[in-house]
Amino acid sequence: MNVVPPALSRLIADLNRLPGIGMKTATRLALHILRRPASEAQSLARDLGELHRTIRLCGNCFAFAESDPCAICKDSARDPRLVCVVEESADLMAIEKTGAFKGKYHILHGVLSPMDGIGPEEIKADALLERVRRQEVREVLIATSSTVPGEATAAYLIKRLQEEAGIKVTRLACGIPMGMDIKYADELTLSRAIESRKDTSS
Repeated sequence: MNVVPPALSRLIADLNRLPGIGMKTATRLALHILRRPASEAQSLARDLGELHRTIRLCGNCFAFAESDPCAICKDSARDPRLVCVVEESADLMAIEKTGAFKGKYHILHGVLSPMDGIGPEEIKADALLERVRRQEVREVLIATSSTVPGEATAAYLIKRLQEEAGIKVTRLACGIPMGMDIKYADELTLSRAIESRKDTSS
């Protein structure tokens, strides 16, 4: 006999599809939502519904935003000649928390993974190269994670960018341990890594 009401069972299944959420956690979250006032659940449902209606990709840097261009791309106080390349929007958020980076961003929305069929065409690599040629970019900071796919992506981008005249290519230096996802680094570690970035051309 199924003791879980169908509506609750569906919510548990929906939550279980989220990354890092197992059945026990999904059940705990669903029961927590059920115990809270109905107004909180309705507010959560409205916020979820708004995501795909209001948020889009910035046409310049591919960050999630409610306007195109995004707030960072529109900010005239930031240096448009310095572009930081990250894997995902979560990485951009992590770097922004440090307050150490004053340039603009380019979000790849993935990393190279040939075994999974993810090549340069599946991430925003070509768009980065076009942007570098189209805009007056002087330095590209590669801030992919120090995982195997992140390093492979960095190596590919460094090789392609070094073919462009007048472009300085740097890479996050000390502070980011090998195998660590950049989004989990603390603010001080990320800040030091940005400040001590190294030139890959040497």
